[in-house]
Amino acid sequence: LDPLRSLLHSISSSLSVKELSEMKFLCRDKIGKRKLDSVQSGQELFDILMEQQAITKDNLELLKKLLQHIKRRDLLSQVMQFEEGGPQALEDQPDEHERSRDVICDNLGREWKRLMRELGMPEVKLDRIEEAYPRKLYEQLLQALREWQKWKGKDAKVADLIKALRACKLNFVADKVEE
Repeated sequence: LDPLRSLLHSISSSLSVKELSEMKFLCRDKIGKRKLDSVQSGQELFDILMEQQAITKDNLELLKKLLQHIKRRDLLSQVMQFEEGGPQALEDQPDEHERSRDVICDNLGREWKRLMRELGMPEVKLDRIEEAYPRKLYEQLLQALREWQKWKGKDAKVADLIKALRACKLNFVADKVEE
């Protein structure tokens, strides 16, 4: 696996719709409007920038500027870790979170808001997520978990997810996450 692609994938999956839209706006001088309008994910945006050699393994300046502009210091530090330590810096990133996030998304339905409340997420954030992804249960839960992870930062522990699931009497899902 290409370490740069892994890094970009990790960044892409952490971006909100609003953040992606801000990054696209900042790239208007580099990418034509029609091409930019068709971009639906960070991954697609990064692919175009890599094709243009605006992002390369040895030059991540543009990526760092974009992340600074959208005020994502957490992702910026991932990029800087990557530059300093190469690929291994990425491997100790939230791999366990991704696995547990997938398990939760695959096994939890309408109860997602109850879980997020148990995790302490503000109601206004839950409403915003629900509004952004109407009738897309999986996406609502996925975005809520990402949002919780961003909000908690380094304090986002899988153990907290399991504890919250058990508190909501969602033991089946909690068992699956523990596996």
